[in-house]
Amino acid sequence: MEALNQEIYSHDNDVDVTHKINSIELDNWINHLKYIKKELQNLIGLYGDDLIAKMQDQSVLEKFQKKDSENENLISALHRYMDSRRDIIECEDTHCDMVFITEHESYRRSYLYHLDKYRRLKDEFFNKAQGKFSLVNNKP
Repeated sequence: MEALNQEIYSHDNDVDVTHKINSIELDNWINHLKYIKKELQNLIGLYGDDLIAKMQDQSVLEKFQKKDSENENLISALHRYMDSRRDIIECEDTHCDMVFITEHESYRRSYLYHLDKYRRLKDEFFNKAQGKFSLVNNKP
C-alpha cells in the first residue's frame, strides 16, 4: 500500500503499528491468493478428460472451477479494500481507526475461511485421485 508507510518506527503508537501490520498482512493475503489462482489453474488443467474418465467423477473439477471464481472475487474485494485503506491517514479519532481495524478483522475471517475450504477441496482431490493416474508417460 503506497499511501501508508509500512515501516514500523519506535515512535509509532499502537494504532499506527496495528494499521501497518494489517497493511503488510493484506499484501501477503493478496500474494497468497494470486499463487492459489495459479495453482487452481494447474489443478484444473491436470484434471483433463483422462483423469475424469479414470475417476468417473467430474464433481471435484467443478468445485475447482467454482473455487477459482471465488478466489478471483476475493482478490478483487481485497484490492478494493486495499484502495479504501488509503483513507486511514485521514483518521483523526479512535472511532475512525476502529472502523478500519474491525473491517480488517472481517476480511481476515473471509480469507481464512476461503483457505480452509480450498485446502479441504485439495485434500478431496488428492484422496480421490490417489492411484488413479501417473505423471510419467508410459507409451512404448
